[in-house]
This record gives sequence, structure tokens and C-alpha cells, in this order.
Amino acid sequence: MSQDNSTLDPAAAKANAPDTAPTRSKTASPQQAPRRGGSVALALSLSLVAIGGAGYVGWRQYTQETGVLDAVHATASLDTRVANVERTLEAVDNERNLLRQRLGDADQVNRSLREELLGQAERTRNLEDAVAKLSDKTLSGHDGMLLDETESLLRMGKERYALFHDAQGAAAAYALADQALAAVNEGTFSSLRQSINAEREALTKSQPAAQMAALDALTQLRAATAELPLKPLDTPADNQSADTWSRIRRALTSVIRVQRVNSAPLAVADARFARELVGLDLAQAQAALLAYDGQSYAAALKRADANLATQFDSQVPAVQQARTKLTALATQFQPATPVELGAALSELRNLRSMHTLKPAAEAKP
Repeated sequence: MSQDNSTLDPAAAKANAPDTAPTRSKTASPQQAPRRGGSVALALSLSLVAIGGAGYVGWRQYTQETGVLDAVHATASLDTRVANVERTLEAVDNERNLLRQRLGDADQVNRSLREELLGQAERTRNLEDAVAKLSDKTLSGHDGMLLDETESLLRMGKERYALFHDAQGAAAAYALADQALAAVNEGTFSSLRQSINAEREALTKSQPAAQMAALDALTQLRAATAELPLKPLDTPADNQSADTWSRIRRALTSVIRVQRVNSAPLAVADARFARELVGLDLAQAQAALLAYDGQSYAAALKRADANLATQFDSQVPAVQQARTKLTALATQFQPATPVELGAALSELRNLRSMHTLKPAAEAKP
């Protein structure tokens, strides 16, 4: 650089020239002056170019150094970031390994839990089968007991109505049988309740409407019979006093007198006997009413009315009222047609026989 500048700079060359140069310049011709000025301009331009090149080179060096520094800083930051990323990746790898280990442990636990659940499910299934078998046995015994109770109640109601004509008691037995059958869990016997209810309704309709009122009326008649007056024995009837036979009888009575050997007169014994007959007829009517025997009830009331008509004074209002009440009681209680029972009992027996034969039939195939 120094050599090039010395050769290119004309001022420096002129200073370093020997002393002979002024003599040459003095002796030079006037034609060399323009050439010296062009060289100076050339030297100046070259110096300017050199200065520009040096500045450019310096600027390039500066920019390169600055870029290098920036690159170094960027590289350092990148190294730091890469190191951070590597540490993060290592942490992620560690966490992933831990997760894999935990997943493996969880798989083992799930596998063991699955095996335990399968074993528990099998145990539960076996327990359910055992409970189902036990419940079947229990239900079968329970249903059998209820069906036995239903059959006995139906048979009891039927026999009570057949023996005593007690429609009310038979209807109560049928109601209890329906309640017992309602507790049966087997759906095969559900249709049997309709038959039981039909027979119970028929028994209810066959009962008398006012049984207690009729019993009270008969009790009052029995109490009033002791005070009813009898027919007068010695009173002549109509115009029979002038009859010949009546005169003969009166004449004989003055000679012959018939009387009881005991101290009671005949009129008193007849009155007591007549009242007892009427009372017995009324008591028999009460018994027939309690037994729901319409024919015996009507026959007893008819005999009581006949005794009142023949033995008691029909002209007395009390006797007339008693006969009117007897007639009303006879028409109030009409003998109903007997109810046919036994259909529900037969249906129950048929269903029970089919139900007991069903498992055997299913076991044959």
C-alpha cells in the first residue's frame, strides 16, 4: 500500500526527486507543461479511487466483523435454544417412559381386575341360579298352600249352603277364597277368580233383603201372642141360641158337667195350649228364616195364621194386626231358586291337575 501510494502521488515524487530536476524543468521546453498537469489529474483520480477502495474494503471488513459478531450471537442463542430443546426432549422422553411404565402397570391392574370381575360375575350367576331354584321351590310351596286354602274354602262354602242354606256364610267363604287366590303368583289361576266372583254374586243376590227386620217382627209377635184374647167358648154364635140342639146341650150341662181332673179349668188349658202352638209356629218360622229355608218359613207362618184365625178372637184389632203382619212377612220372604255351586271348585281342581302334570310332560322330550 505504501509503495503504490508513493508511486502514484506526484507531490511525493516531486519531493523525493534529485536536485537535477529543477534544472531539467528549467531547461524543458514549453510543450511538456500540459503533460505534467494531466498526470497530476490522473494521480488525483487514482488517489481518490484508492481512497474509495480502501474505504470500501474497510467498510466491508467492518460489516463482515459485525455480521460475524451477529452470527456468533445468533449461533450462541441457537445453541442455547437447542440445548433447551434437548433438555425438554429428554424430560419428555422421561415422562413418556414413566407414562409407558404407568400404562403397563395399569394394564396389569386392569387385567387382574378383569379376571376378578369375570370370577365375580360367574359367582353372581351361580348365586342367582341358586336363589332362583330356591325361590321356585319357595314359591311353589307358597302357591300350593294358598291353592289348598282356596280349595278348602270353596268346598266349605258349598257344603254350608247345601246343608244349612246359609247363603251369607257361603258368600263369606267364597270371598276369603278369592283373597287367597289373589295372592298366588302363578298366572294360570287368574281366570278362576271370575268364576268365584260369579258364584259369590249369585249367593249374595239369593239372600233375603231384610232378614233382621223379619226376625225382630217375629219376636214381637211371639211376645204379643201371650196377650191376644181367645174366642169366647160359651158365647152363642148368630142365631144358634134358638136351636134345638143348643137347648138340649144347655139342659144337659145343668145335669152333667165335664171338667179336668186337675184344678185348672178347661178354658185356661185350651188358651195356654193355643198360645203355645202359635209361639212354636213363630219360633219355627224364625229358625227357617235363619236357615234360609223359604218353604218351611212360609209353612210355619201359614200354620200360625190358621191358629190365630181359629183360636183367637178375630174381632179384636190386636188379632187382626197380628194376622196382617204375618201375611206381610210371608210375602216379604219369597223362597229363591237355589244357587248351583261347584263350578269354581271343579275348575280349580282341573287347573291344579294340569299344572302338576305340566313339568312331567315337559321333562319327557
